[in-house]
Amino acid sequence: MARMNHPAPVEVTYKNMRFLNPTNATLNKVIEDWPFDDGAPPSNQTVDDWLSLVTINFHEDPGCCIAVHCVAGLGRGPVLVALALIEGGMKYEDAVQLIRQKQRGAFNSKQLLYLEKYRPKMWLRFKSSNGHRNNCCFQ
Repeated sequence: MARMNHPAPVEVTYKNMRFLNPTNATLNKVIEDWPFDDGAPPSNQTVDDWLSLVTINFHEDPGCCIAVHCVAGLGRGPVLVALALIEGGMKYEDAVQLIRQKQRGAFNSKQLLYLEKYRPKMWLRFKSSNGHRNNCCFQ
C-alpha cells in the first residue's frame, strides 16, 4: 500500500477556538467522520453536523482543540475550519488568508466560491438575556 504524504501539523486559532490537522500518529483519535468529495464543498448536512460538533465542544470545553483531517490537508479540512471561523465572526477573506498562511495551497476555486457565498447561520454566537446578538463567542 502506498504511504500517504500528510502535511505537517498546523494549528489554527481564533478567539477560543483551536483546530489542528492530525498526524498519522494521532489520526486514530478521530471521533467523527463526515466524508465528502475531494475538491467539493460539504453538503448542508455535513455543515450542520460539523457546526453542531464545534458548538458543543467549544461550549463545553472552551479552548479545547478539534482535529480536522482530509487526505492532503488542502481542501476539505480547511473548508470546515473556515466555516467555523466564519461562524465565529471572521470574514471569509480573513479566514482564507489565516488558513493559507498556515497551509500553503489550501482551497481550490470551487471551495473559495462556496466560502464566499456562504452565509453564517449564527451557530457560534449566542443571544444575550436581552435578546440581542453579542459579538462574543461562547460566553
